Amino acid sequence: MSAGWFRRRFLPGGPLPAPRPPRPRSSPVPYRRPRFLRGSGSGPGTADAPRRPDVRPVRSPARGRALPWNAGYAEIINAEKSEFNEDQAACGQLCIRRCEFGAEEDQEWLTSCPEEFLTGHYWALFDGHGGPAAAILAANTLHSCLRRQLEAVVEGMVATQPPMHLSGHSICPSDPQFVEEKGIRAEDLVIGALESAFQECDEVIGRELEASGQMGGCTALVAVSLQGKLYVANAGDSRAILVRKDEVRPLSSEFTPETERQRIQQLAFVYPELLAGEFTRLEFPRRLKGDDLGQKVLFRDHHMRGWSYKCVEKSDLKYPLIHGQGRQARLLGTLAVSRGLGDHQLRVLDTNIQLKPFLLSVPQVTVLDVDQLELQEEDVVVMATDGLWDVLSNEQVARLVRSFLPGNREDPHRFSELAQMLIHSTQGKDDGLTEEGQVSYDDISVFVIPLHSQGQRSSGH
Repeated sequence: MSAGWFRRRFLPGGPLPAPRPPRPRSSPVPYRRPRFLRGSGSGPGTADAPRRPDVRPVRSPARGRALPWNAGYAEIINAEKSEFNEDQAACGQLCIRRCEFGAEEDQEWLTSCPEEFLTGHYWALFDGHGGPAAAILAANTLHSCLRRQLEAVVEGMVATQPPMHLSGHSICPSDPQFVEEKGIRAEDLVIGALESAFQECDEVIGRELEASGQMGGCTALVAVSLQGKLYVANAGDSRAILVRKDEVRPLSSEFTPETERQRIQQLAFVYPELLAGEFTRLEFPRRLKGDDLGQKVLFRDHHMRGWSYKCVEKSDLKYPLIHGQGRQARLLGTLAVSRGLGDHQLRVLDTNIQLKPFLLSVPQVTVLDVDQLELQEEDVVVMATDGLWDVLSNEQVARLVRSFLPGNREDPHRFSELAQMLIHSTQGKDDGLTEEGQVSYDDISVFVIPLHSQGQRSSGH
């Protein structure tokens, strides 16, 4: 993203693009639940049933409907925070076709093998805000974006070392050495494909929501199994953890206004016009008052991890760019996350200040080398939207996993039942493993992905 494009797109005073002819408005994105929940027959609280304030059913796939790797899934709708469940989920097999280099058509890449060349699996959770539309579009779109991005680099992925030129043609005899010195590996191509797929999906969501006159955004948490490795890509505040007998390993980091304070402040420093004179980029322990004028108070700026003191000026009394603490922290007084998809039309209340410049659609990608683990039968990855983690810690989830799985080894549906149990543990029930009275009123979606046996099968030609 060039500075020139950024300035033209988001900053006032730049040259305006030529007006586009009005597009015919498309139909709103229809509300639905994940396809793999069809036939689950959960009764009240479904998409086509009336909501009851005293009933929050937990839904799971119907028995007999297997998810990839026999993964488990469960979800619960919010406690009337919104009309719909704004979470969405998707999973399935990724079939990546091989492309071969052709001498014709100016050496264009040609799809020569319609059959699959490399296969993997995909699980994704999307936590919507401002309505369910963005999450639904992401669930419908992101896997296709990812498949296209992977197909564009698949030859490099299966090579011993990714070649400098995808065609294999060598301009410089030292090209392999340059690639090696950069430390470029096949997994870096998968990481790049995930990053590009998120960006592409974000652009699709922006176009579709604009065309249908809808708004909204969503976080995205994706796990992809490919060539013996599990790639976890996260943009937002959902979370994935690896649970083993003697280990709990985070596989993602949450992106909130607090965790990305310096990046957000840096952007406001470089482009102060984004704040339109309405906000201060500086952080103070609390919002300043008129009585603080002239006093030396604690503060920090974009270049600081530590704190210092400054004399309060009138401009410091403006509303802070990041306000609040913990789960209450908000970006421009509006959003609780700093990465995600969508939100192209979102503006600060009663202003024309856009939030999109401060939001990144680029995920952080963590790579788990499954083939290098000595896997046991109860080793799982737990992926969940933030409604679960608001109530349960990583260790509490791990204790629930370890208490449930060993006694249910013969149950083919145990991973979905575990996902249901995790959700029930957020509903204020005293189970001896969580604090009594803890309740999550948010939408919650959970995948439990078993790694044993399935994880030992590396995908290949």
